[in-house]
Amino acid sequence: MQHAGEDMAEVMNDEVLHAHSDSAFAMLEDYVIGELLPDEGVDLLAAHAAAAAAPSAAAAAAYPGGHVPYGSAPKRPFIDLSRPMLPQIFFGRFSKQFYLEQVHIPRQVKGSAPLFPYRVLEPLSLTPWWVIPTVYIPIVLYCLAKSAAVGASTLGLAGYFGTGVFVWTLIEYSLHRFVFHIDDYLPDHPILITLHFLLHGVHHFLPMDRMRLVMPPALGLTLASPFVWVFLNCFTPPAGYGVMAGAFFGFQSYDLIHYYLHHGRPAVEHLREMKSYHLDHHYKNANLGYGITSKLWDIVFGTQL
Repeated sequence: MQHAGEDMAEVMNDEVLHAHSDSAFAMLEDYVIGELLPDEGVDLLAAHAAAAAAPSAAAAAAYPGGHVPYGSAPKRPFIDLSRPMLPQIFFGRFSKQFYLEQVHIPRQVKGSAPLFPYRVLEPLSLTPWWVIPTVYIPIVLYCLAKSAAVGASTLGLAGYFGTGVFVWTLIEYSLHRFVFHIDDYLPDHPILITLHFLLHGVHHFLPMDRMRLVMPPALGLTLASPFVWVFLNCFTPPAGYGVMAGAFFGFQSYDLIHYYLHHGRPAVEHLREMKSYHLDHHYKNANLGYGITSKLWDIVFGTQL
């Protein structure tokens, strides 16, 4: 009750306390009970009319603090989380600009919102965290055994494995930045917008959904297939299998760390730092901070938050 009766826009924009992102304001919509009257000299009706005419452009000028009071400006509805989301995205006739604005405003929902219109498909989009080690540990062990069987020494195998882990860190950054966040180059077409939502948009829209935090194995192995081809055809067999083992281990670690950053309470300083860093990517600026396991490639390529 420290700020009872105060204008929440002023409190939440206070940089001394903590300047909140637009996403934080959006998350409060479900808890709005009313508005404070504007300061003397502000014409409420004129401010409402200006925001209704051009909400994004007029908001800062019409309202002190730069935030349109909730309920003041009419909003175009996005999607209903109680109904299958993919058909709503496909048939919603959303412009690319509107879609990208909305999908990067995180929402919260109890459990998992339905994605597909057919229940038989829904399990394909829901993956518990423990599925990842169940699927990938045997793959890593097989690749290690295969590398040793075709001639890798213990020292050589360790080198190949370490190289694979390092290669994965660059793959992690590249996939996240250039595939999952292809926003600037995304064609304004309902099919491609729907694919964008299915691939990564749903995660930004519902970032705390426990069942959609790790990558479904079917999708993960599909994305891995071109890299597997490169490892097996551009390296000697001992190196190819050894590097592939490290890369799959890196991917498994990335997926589990990603889950942990969202729902764990890290005791290790590096993970505490990466948790804050990754949540800033979700709630402050989705166009920066692509690293999940480290900031290495963000620093190299100038995309650090």
